[in-house]
Order: sequence, then C-alpha cells, then structure tokens
Amino acid sequence: MTIKTKEIIEELKTVLSSKTIDALVPPLIFVISNIIFSLQIAAISAVSIAVILGLVRLLLKQSFSYALGGLFLVALASSLAFLTKSAVSYFIPAIISSSLLLLASLISIIIRKPLAAWASHLTRGWPLEWFWRKDIKPAYREVTWFWTFFLLMRLILQIILFRLGESSQLTWANLLLGWPFTILILIFSYIYGIWRLRQLSGPSVEEFENDEQPPWSGQKKGF
Repeated sequence: MTIKTKEIIEELKTVLSSKTIDALVPPLIFVISNIIFSLQIAAISAVSIAVILGLVRLLLKQSFSYALGGLFLVALASSLAFLTKSAVSYFIPAIISSSLLLLASLISIIIRKPLAAWASHLTRGWPLEWFWRKDIKPAYREVTWFWTFFLLMRLILQIILFRLGESSQLTWANLLLGWPFTILILIFSYIYGIWRLRQLSGPSVEEFENDEQPPWSGQKKGF
C-alpha cells in the first residue's frame, strides 16, 4: 500500500468514522419490508432498526448524537410515508436535505466562504483564518463547486424518481449516490485539494499557526 493510499484511507476514517451503516440500513429495510409485507410494517421496521443501531452505539460507548439524528430522520420519513399511504413519501426528508445542502453550497460560494472550508474546519478544528487566505481559499472554493454540481445532479434525479413514484429506484439512487459516491467525492476532494494547495504555494496549517515567514513548505497532509 502506497503512502498516498494510506493518507486517503486515514482521511476517510477521520471524516466518515463508522457512521455509514446508520444511513444505509434503515431505508433499505423500509423498501424491502414494504415489498414483502406492508407500508405499516415497513415504517415500523425502519424505525426499529434505527433504534437498534442507536442502542448498539450507546452500548459500545460511541457517539450517540449521529444515531439520534438518524433516528429522528427515519422516524420522520416513516411517519410521512405512513400518513400519506405512499412509500415514496419516505424520501421527502432526503430530497429536502439535498435541497438544503445545495442551497448552503451555493450561498457559501456567493459569500466567498466555501462550504468545503467550513466542513474541514468543523472536522479538524483548523483556524478559520487559514482557510480564508488568498493562497488557500481557491482550493476550497473549487472543491465546493464540484460538490455543488454533484448535489444538483443528485437532487434532479431524486425529484424525477419521486414524481414517477419509484420508491425502490429512489432507494437505490439514494444508496448509490449517498455514501458510496460521497466516499469517491471525498477521495477526489483530498487528491485535488492537496495538489491545488501546493500550486497556490500558501503556508501549511502548522506554519500559519506558528506565524512562519515564506518560503513555506506548504500543506502536505490533510485538506
């Protein structure tokens, strides 16, 4: 395994940890249960599996906040599906979430505070002042444009499938364009971001925090 591959794996672990199962399993259980049994059983099954995942995290002394948020979304989605008597309504929160993320991404570009920079700041705790430097920010702005394009394509597909009433296809679209594509996007963001930072020749986070003067060695790991 090359050093670069190890770096990418470490980055993915930092960002994703073990949260993917919380997002993948409940909607899959919902659709399968709806096909085999009924909408009511599907709603109960999705909420139940979300509760079980939350309890497992609690027993393993892992962060419960993400599981709690996932449980709320699953409960909301299942309630919408049950109340409207339509399985496709389960995906309304996912569509709303995609819309809000797309809006946030666009606004962050307009106000010149790219979403990729905010995400990195919240994940790593690096100083915001470093992200807003003229020799740093372009890398995060360009990555944010890429995120915006992906979010727009995903939202368009979700809306089309929702209007067609294709709950099973919506499930697979959300699964494939969820964590699997997110992982690919994060890999691209990391590789491109590190390359772009080197092109911009700005200081690394450590050099910035130590108030070192140029020439800088630049950011070599972490984006």
